[in-house]
Amino acid sequence: MWAPIGSILGRSGQLRARTMDRFESMRTFVRVVDSGGISAAADSLGIAKSAVSRRLADLETRLGVQLLTRTTRRISVTDTGRSYYDRCLQILADLAEAETAVASEQQSLAGRLRLAAPLSFGLAHLGPALTEFARTHPDLAIDVDFNDRFVDLVEDGFDLGIRIGELDDSSLIARRLTGIRHTLCASPAYIAANGELTESDSHSNHQLLHYTNQPSITLAFRAPDGREGTIRPRVVLSASNGDFLRDAAVAGLGLTLLPNFIVYQSIERGELVPLLPDYIWRETSAYAIYPPTRHLSLRVRRFIDFLADRFGAAPYWDAPCPIPEASADARQG
Repeated sequence: MWAPIGSILGRSGQLRARTMDRFESMRTFVRVVDSGGISAAADSLGIAKSAVSRRLADLETRLGVQLLTRTTRRISVTDTGRSYYDRCLQILADLAEAETAVASEQQSLAGRLRLAAPLSFGLAHLGPALTEFARTHPDLAIDVDFNDRFVDLVEDGFDLGIRIGELDDSSLIARRLTGIRHTLCASPAYIAANGELTESDSHSNHQLLHYTNQPSITLAFRAPDGREGTIRPRVVLSASNGDFLRDAAVAGLGLTLLPNFIVYQSIERGELVPLLPDYIWRETSAYAIYPPTRHLSLRVRRFIDFLADRFGAAPYWDAPCPIPEASADARQG
């Protein structure tokens, strides 16, 4: 038997009302926890304290658990309440993102975007990208930590990080942004004084400016015929900053193996000369990494897409540098 339309509409309206009540209860609970008390939460929500207390009581009754411990002086969150608070934050954030996406896929993003990035790459290449992204989305607040130290994204509260190199196994999700090639190079003055580098050079024939972010002082290569080998120059200077080592190489202190994004302008100006340019040296990738949330926020997703489009398969910093045909990225196109 068909139910009367009025009855169906009535049940539908009751379902929507119950759903809205649950969202309001979540928002109220989150506001109480954030503000530290019922009075402050009531003031920020613009409702009576009795209404806040009633929503909390109804919520705990419906869930059958105690979320808050109340005393005459303060309110504290129970362990169950803390877990529920975290889930509420995620659900409410998902709802806000869904409404934003439905309202307009092209609208200006808002909120806070917090990311961590390595120093040299961040200043030289991520900085201009961030400027363009911020100009496109003026309502977005961007907070950047430029640092070569390891950053715990979850512990330190970052939305995402930019990492270059091999990724350790972890629960984080990674999206490859672009390939990172390295070039072995030295200044014309150094080459004039010490000669061209060859495979057969003894370990002490050349002076190495060692980038300590690389795992070894041994320079591994793949020759044009596919042979693999190593060269081990004498280390005369070590540093964790590639820009410093590039400047030292330009000054003629030795040869160095650095990412193309650090040396490309010096090669373009003739300050540095690629050594064994047909050989393949270290190849790695740049990644955007982020915690495994159930729903990636729209602003983070848009920013990652923006970086992938900007850098892509053929980043601009590779143009002045040699790209051997046997390169992994060259094979990928």
